[in-house]
Amino acid sequence: MAPDVSIWLVIALALVAANLPFANERLLAVVPLPGHHKALGWRVLELLVWYFVVGAVGMALEKSAGQNYPQGWEFYAVTGSLFATLAFPGFVYRYLVRHKK
Repeated sequence: MAPDVSIWLVIALALVAANLPFANERLLAVVPLPGHHKALGWRVLELLVWYFVVGAVGMALEKSAGQNYPQGWEFYAVTGSLFATLAFPGFVYRYLVRHKK
C-alpha cells in the first residue's frame, strides 16, 4: 500500500473511532449495557481503548511499509491530543446538542 494512502486510512479510521463512543449506547459498539445508558466514564475509557486500536493499526501499516520507528512520549502526547480533538464532534452531539425526547 502506498504511504500516502495508509496515512489517510489511519486518519479516517481515527476520526470514526474517536466518535464511536459518543454515537451509540453499546460498549465498544458491540456489547449492550444494562439500563441502556452509557456514562461519561465508560465513554472516556472506550475512547482510550479505541486510541490503542487505531495505534495498533497504524503500527501494523508502518511495519508493512518497512521498519517501525521507535517513538518517545512526545509522539503519544501529540497523537492522544489529536485523537481527543477528533472526538469533539461526537462529544458535542451527545452532550451539547438538545435532542427531542
